[in-house]
Amino acid sequence: MELTMEKEKLKTEKSMKTKTISGSEAVVLSLLEEGINIVFGYPGGAIMPLYDELYKYQDKIHHVLVRHEQGATHAAEGYSRTTNTTAVAIATSGPGATNLITGIADAMIDSTPMVCITGQVGAHLLGTDAFQETDIIGIAAPVTKWSFQVTKASEIPGAIAKAFYIANSGRPGPVLIDITKNALFEVFEFEYKKCTHIRSYQPKPVLNMEQVKQAAAAINGAKKPFILCGHGVLLSHAQEALMGVMEKAGIPAASTLLGLSAIPSSHQLYVGMLGMHGNYGPNMKTNECDVLIAVGMRFDDRVTGRLDAYAKQAKIIHIELDKSEISKNVHAHIPIHADAKEALNALLPLLERNKHPEWLEEFKACDKIEFEKVIKEELNPSTPQIKMAEVVRKLSDITKGQAILVTDVGQHQMMGLRYYQFETTNANVTSGGLGTMGFCLPAAFGAKMANPNKEVLAIIGDGGFQMTIQELGTIFQTNAAVKIIILNNNFLGLVRQWQALFFDRRYAQTELINPNFVMISQGYGIPAKKIEKREEIESAIKEMLAHNGPYLLEVMVEQEGNVFPMIPQGKAVHEIQLEA
Repeated sequence: MELTMEKEKLKTEKSMKTKTISGSEAVVLSLLEEGINIVFGYPGGAIMPLYDELYKYQDKIHHVLVRHEQGATHAAEGYSRTTNTTAVAIATSGPGATNLITGIADAMIDSTPMVCITGQVGAHLLGTDAFQETDIIGIAAPVTKWSFQVTKASEIPGAIAKAFYIANSGRPGPVLIDITKNALFEVFEFEYKKCTHIRSYQPKPVLNMEQVKQAAAAINGAKKPFILCGHGVLLSHAQEALMGVMEKAGIPAASTLLGLSAIPSSHQLYVGMLGMHGNYGPNMKTNECDVLIAVGMRFDDRVTGRLDAYAKQAKIIHIELDKSEISKNVHAHIPIHADAKEALNALLPLLERNKHPEWLEEFKACDKIEFEKVIKEELNPSTPQIKMAEVVRKLSDITKGQAILVTDVGQHQMMGLRYYQFETTNANVTSGGLGTMGFCLPAAFGAKMANPNKEVLAIIGDGGFQMTIQELGTIFQTNAAVKIIILNNNFLGLVRQWQALFFDRRYAQTELINPNFVMISQGYGIPAKKIEKREEIESAIKEMLAHNGPYLLEVMVEQEGNVFPMIPQGKAVHEIQLEA
């Protein structure tokens, strides 16, 4: 009798947790279980049942209608990168799904957690070349952490739970769930359980304290230690732990492109940006330090230059969550396969309190050289044409380094990240590994929707702007108060720079005849202004920032300016050039 009553009780409890619903509603309820309240997407035939369900739940999930599916992925990236959460992009089958791929690839190489949901033809039509059928799982497999095709409604909760767990555990990245149309219509007993474990998948390694002790001994004995701060510091929320290590051991630190904003630009031990167009000191001193501590970065080619001449004099400590990155490009003498925050917190008490004033002075000496050779001219108020650097620096000064800076790809990106002085964290949103032109505009409104109370600046070149210009429509419809600054030089600037330096100034297909951006912006209902004189910069920026809503400011800048310093391809980091 007691056993029967217990069974009835369990049955009742289960019925309270489950209900019979459609696959489409299951998708929506699964997203709500994962804390999602905003999604970016574009409807179509195969995904229409899900959109019908989203319509019923619009008070709980805000859907942002982009103008192209690529925009949905970049917007999700902007949202994710500024919140360290998993964002969602939705598209239909066929071209809708394939249009997501560029953004998915971008998210994969830049370790951005994202769940993409695509519609698919009915399961009975798979493999028949049905209308708008594409093997999106096969296409997406190389650029996702995991991809899965759902053919039955009952698979939806488990697939989505697994997708969110994979996307934001270990080294984050994008996942894709492809759902056949029949699965969206089918009904089943819905029950949602968050995924917390997958057999054979171990996203967080066990910290090896012996390696940490070796690292501490190397740092304590170093005369010229140097920290390289990568994107992994931001992803693991290790900013404070990193600065604790820097300050206790007196170690200068530089950032990779994606590591920017992990350390405030004004920090006394922060020495600038690494890489091809990074600061002079960090690049030069990489080949002079005796202990190099790389945290959450992958030693990509834009940082290392010639590998056979990279930091050969240094003992290299590499703290990295993704084991495949350790010693892949640069041999690690002391590999620490671990979460950055956990490793740095374990390292901190083992470090001796220290200072390296003479070593730090060497960086300051390099800063003076770079200022005289490069920065002084970039910020020179008497040059004939406006330079990108002075616009960015004025933006930085007026916003006091507190804005979120979203950049596209090109010269404006390098100038933006060189001259904006980040004083708040998770404030740098750019396309690093893939270098995706067109990234900025949608990423900026994604960032703004995640951070409605923060200023979001979108710095874009005239070339990249036109790759996703249609997303002005999304900004108009949502009234996302993004401040768009086009630095217009009528060229594909970075390609032109290479043509000038390495191809005898043969400007093959890099000069642009541009439309009237102000009129286009105004056509979308977004106020806009164009300036060509230096004395207009400050007042135009203040006018833009004061406007309550989106605004576009076009600044005509020097046509054939170059970004220096520069490490030419095939050269070592110490062969960095300060001029042509």
